[in-house]
Amino acid sequence: MSKSTKANPDTDPLVALFKSIGLTQSKAVEAVKAPKSATVLKEIIESNEAVAAGLEEKHASLISTLAVALGKTEAVESNERNHVIKAILDSKLRTVDQISAAVKYAESHKLPIDDEDFNKECGVDFTISPEKLYSLVETHVTANDVAGWASLGPVVSALKNTPELRWANPLEVKNTVDKVFIAKFGPKESAKPKAKEAKPTATKGKAAEVPVAAPRRSVFEEGFLGQLHKPGGNPQVHPHLRDAHLAATGGNVWTRFPPEPNGYLHVGHSKAIFVNFGYAAHHGGKCYLRYDDTNPEKEEARYFESILEMVRWLGFEPWKITYSSDYFTELHAFAVELIKRDKAYVCHCTQEEIKVDRGEKRGQPRPCIHRDRPIEESLAEFEGMKNGKYRPKEANLRMKQDLEDGNPQMWDLTAYRVLETPHHRTHDKWKIYPTYDFTHCLVDSMENISHSLCTTEFIASRQSYDWLCDSLEVYKPRQSEYGRLGLEGSLMSKRKIMALVDEGFVNGWDDPRLYTLIALRRRGVPPGAIISFVSTLGVSTAASSIEIARFEQSVRQYLEGSAPRLLMVMRPLKVTIENLPEDYCLMVEKPLHPKVPELGSSTIPFTRTIYIEADDFRTEDSKDYFRLAPGKTVGLFQAPYPITCTSFKTDPATGEVTELICKLENDGQAKKPKAFIQWVAEHAPSGSPVKVDEVRIFNRLFKSDRVPSDFRDDIAADSLEVVKTAMVEVGFWALAKRSIAEARKEAKSRTEKAAKDFEAAEHGAEDGTPQATSEQLVGNECVRFQGLRVAYFALDKDSRVAALQEGSDVAGLEQGDHLVLNRIVSLKEDSGKS
Repeated sequence: MSKSTKANPDTDPLVALFKSIGLTQSKAVEAVKAPKSATVLKEIIESNEAVAAGLEEKHASLISTLAVALGKTEAVESNERNHVIKAILDSKLRTVDQISAAVKYAESHKLPIDDEDFNKECGVDFTISPEKLYSLVETHVTANDVAGWASLGPVVSALKNTPELRWANPLEVKNTVDKVFIAKFGPKESAKPKAKEAKPTATKGKAAEVPVAAPRRSVFEEGFLGQLHKPGGNPQVHPHLRDAHLAATGGNVWTRFPPEPNGYLHVGHSKAIFVNFGYAAHHGGKCYLRYDDTNPEKEEARYFESILEMVRWLGFEPWKITYSSDYFTELHAFAVELIKRDKAYVCHCTQEEIKVDRGEKRGQPRPCIHRDRPIEESLAEFEGMKNGKYRPKEANLRMKQDLEDGNPQMWDLTAYRVLETPHHRTHDKWKIYPTYDFTHCLVDSMENISHSLCTTEFIASRQSYDWLCDSLEVYKPRQSEYGRLGLEGSLMSKRKIMALVDEGFVNGWDDPRLYTLIALRRRGVPPGAIISFVSTLGVSTAASSIEIARFEQSVRQYLEGSAPRLLMVMRPLKVTIENLPEDYCLMVEKPLHPKVPELGSSTIPFTRTIYIEADDFRTEDSKDYFRLAPGKTVGLFQAPYPITCTSFKTDPATGEVTELICKLENDGQAKKPKAFIQWVAEHAPSGSPVKVDEVRIFNRLFKSDRVPSDFRDDIAADSLEVVKTAMVEVGFWALAKRSIAEARKEAKSRTEKAAKDFEAAEHGAEDGTPQATSEQLVGNECVRFQGLRVAYFALDKDSRVAALQEGSDVAGLEQGDHLVLNRIVSLKEDSGKS
């Protein structure tokens, strides 16, 4: 073939060949410039008589487009390619988008192709009546609380990406959206003020719902997840395997979340939980929680309990809880069968010899000296392994795969090894344990998993996964890989987090400076905020390394519309209002959220003595400063009148301001102040203010966005700040009691429903299997609020609060109580505080 960038139109044979099927001179020359697609186009012409005979220019262009798409994939075989070509020649596929959809379909579907399904996925003969289109648009606008004409562009884009309208004419969609907007909001010019009026109540009031609901509806229908095969669409070596699988699942989606119980889950696992449980739920299917417990040397009971707790905390319920160890007997039988089929052998090489044989130091594998030992000999040796004849590393069962393959995952992987550590469930019954590479696909098969979803580091393992299932002629699930989630400036490695804990850099796996799920929960991050964050990122094959600031902004947006607001001061400065009597007390009712009335209100005292934030006072005023200073007036949030500072007192030794003397501007018409500040009142009868023993402010644990391998040197010195002077309004107690009571009620309801829906395997509490309980979903962190103008906070587990004990009739602080608050996230920069 000629040099692609220097094709001579007069002499290059490919240009002439491409013109012969109907391409114009310029398009033929352009097609030659891309070697891969040019080769594919040449093969299509030479293998298809109808194409070679010449086509209309439009069909020829589409065939050229198909060649470009096929040049980017090796997953479409000739039979499926011919099916797509026929669809083009029959004028079923008429656009570039349809060609792309057809190629993606052909990647995962082999002959015989279901024409009805193919046509639906590729938009063949797509039609939609004006009435149906109008109804879909109207439903979308209503369901998403669209506020007005400012949302026109996003609404059109969102509708184009829905499965129902993917193939609709874009102009018809746009025109229909215009009609719906005119009917709902009036002409565009008059709609603007209307949208502004609706914004505070209709849109902002539901801010907590929107980030979760919108992505959750579409993320499973688009991109990576939208392109997954339908149940039964994964090819099998025998048709009866597919039939038996569909009979078992009823043609539904069955997935699994299979963590190793050797550590606590981190924020990256939240994506895996969301993908597996969410995808199954979206399609009305089922998801297992399967503990991959094949390595007794690293497993601990606390990890099993925590994994179930975190799955439930994030809002999901397993259909079944299973263990890889449930299948040890079946897996052993599969291993024996593999030996009998001459596809496995017992190897006695040292670990170093195995590495050399697998090409670790040479780049190319070579056969193990035991590879061709007789089948009967390997069977006897494997039985010896099972019966304790060998110590660890003295014998391994290895799969006899394909050493000529370029994929290292086909270079005789280990299937079984000897381990002497007793297993947490099977105790000392087994001396041999299957590896991940042997266990994973076969348990997926036995559990009839329709979609084996994992992260992209397992792409190479897909080939060995398929090989093992086909070698044993068992049902073969389809493994599909998506990009993993990571946060910059954090650690996800269990080994490194263990080092941080063991060496005292953090206070346990749930230290709120970490990004384990138990740490995020303790910090007070709502589970809905994590799910919202993951779903808005979308799911693709690309890994996501997200800035911590972006994660925190997502949490902040979630809390903005859901967290009640309380008055709070971190470093209090006493204020005496000189023109109020000593016994003055006005009870003020204030909303817990100005834009979400459903959150209710609190009643707080306003008295002669109040406390403000020390930073809200300066001894010297300036033009760009709007808060309190001598002779200056400020408003107090929710208080009836502003105050003016008339004088202040200082500590003679340090010069520090210790008290302000102010006047309440309650005579005549008070001028509206330029700034408002937060405050709490001193009023012993009502228990005001609530004094907080500790407020823990967590900053970044590491200095770098990319934490170096020697992470100890990168630890920031100021990652934890403790404030012991904070005060909160007395409305805290009613809010805390209500938050815990509501959490208990919801937890009980969810747990009762889970018990009805849960299908038990052969497990119960008696064998140590974690059970779903209401207590798993209720903790101090359920008490969350925004300290007005300060930050978002949650009650820490170190708190001792008698009023929050179940059945307690205590209404406030008791002797022995200890209040600890964690800062969840800071607020946005407040220009009013400048």
